Amino acid sequence: MTTAAVPPGRPRAGLLSALALATETADEVVLGTVRDVHGAVARRVWGLTRRLSAGSAGASEHVHGGVSAAVYAGLGAGLRATSRALREADRRGVGSRIEDSVRGRALVSAVNGLIGDRLAEQDSELAIELAVRRRGQDVPLHPEPLAEAFPAATGDLVVFLHGLGESESLWHLRAAETGGSYGRRLAAESGWTPVYLRANTGLPIADNAVALASLLDRLVAHWPTDVRRIALVGHSMGGLIMRAACAVQTDAERHWNTLVTNVVTLGAPHLGAPLERGVALGARALGRLPESAPFGRILEYRSVGILDLRAGLAQDVQNLPHARYHLVAATLAGSPRHPVSETLGDLLVPYPSALGRPRRGPEMFPGADTLHIKGDHFDLLNHPEVYTAMKGWLA
Repeated sequence: MTTAAVPPGRPRAGLLSALALATETADEVVLGTVRDVHGAVARRVWGLTRRLSAGSAGASEHVHGGVSAAVYAGLGAGLRATSRALREADRRGVGSRIEDSVRGRALVSAVNGLIGDRLAEQDSELAIELAVRRRGQDVPLHPEPLAEAFPAATGDLVVFLHGLGESESLWHLRAAETGGSYGRRLAAESGWTPVYLRANTGLPIADNAVALASLLDRLVAHWPTDVRRIALVGHSMGGLIMRAACAVQTDAERHWNTLVTNVVTLGAPHLGAPLERGVALGARALGRLPESAPFGRILEYRSVGILDLRAGLAQDVQNLPHARYHLVAATLAGSPRHPVSETLGDLLVPYPSALGRPRRGPEMFPGADTLHIKGDHFDLLNHPEVYTAMKGWLA
């Protein structure tokens, strides 16, 4: 069984730590929502009762309020005590480490997508730090660990970055059915060395972009052989992070983005994602009434990373002039011109957004290669047509 590396001095998150986080969330979100909805409904009912009874319901209202407050306070205290006990047991090494399994790592990635910004602020052991990954572990960016992790390293690197709430393991989704993952097939057939990254997708895209630029500078500096060229492949939010990273300037003597020859985005919401806009509208609509406002706060309980998907990257983020851009979009309908493709696209990203083609104004990627497939957002992670095109683009 492999174990995930962590920064020196930082404890490895255990299953009990994840349960403690779930308990805290139940206290803050679930119990808090029930309490606030109950309170709003009660205030409306008691207000009506006072009017109908000429104010004679005051004693009953006072008793109801006291009992309700005591019950919710007791439940909250119990949940907080449970959370503290779970964290203490985890610190003592009780239970398995959550990242020792593929499912555990997937759960951590999903939680980071939802509230990763909060986890990072709290310095939680569950907060993911951007890293190169190999067999479920972080690879330190130093010569010896890199040489050990990549014994067949070539000078051509194809760097893969996943989307919101995902982990690097999703690049191998249905690989057995399609003849292998993109990275494995490119290594075997074209000599590229695949490098998989894992990011905390709950952080702001700009923060991840700065971290990615720094990581790639260090990767190039300590790679086992001279790096000749770099191809970037990003799924969904990963494509936005990669594009933003290309615009970040660092102090490295040899900046990594000068080596980038190709940028491939798979279902990246260059013009934003309507799902995030819909959630924002829903939260505002629910906030109009006291009884529904607590449910709106549940919708607001999402990371800055998710909020950043509302409009995509800022218009002033420039493309690399020396790199070729390749844009892949999926649609549930067979034709990209179908109304469903224009609105839902691959269920999460509309077709025009994935290609950076606004209704008004110039295209974001003039002269870029494009590919359309029939499928959903996650079919883009491993699709025969996408691989065939990618192999040709990176030839």
